[in-house]
Amino acid sequence: TITDVEVYRDLPNQFKLYQNYPNPFNPSTIINYQIPKDGLVSLKIYNVLGKEVETLVSRDQPAGKYQVTFNTSAKGFSLPSGIYFYQLQAGNYIETKKMVILK
Repeated sequence: TITDVEVYRDLPNQFKLYQNYPNPFNPSTIINYQIPKDGLVSLKIYNVLGKEVETLVSRDQPAGKYQVTFNTSAKGFSLPSGIYFYQLQAGNYIETKKMVILK
């Protein structure tokens, strides 16, 4: 669940999805990414079976640097410990990284 999104003004020149921190985490982690041009952006969380467990971002965004806080217990339920993947999709760019929830 998104609890905070920050926008930075200096424009990047490439797409980039950064490793979340802290990793492993409990109950929240921060995911940073940057996009060099305006467009539809999707940031989703998947379990190891490939099932989508959360959509953090799904909207048009201007070029820039972004920070999203993912809180695993914000909706009143908690994700179990384990390996999860987060995927950024913006235009033709797709990148996926691994994160670990430890309880």
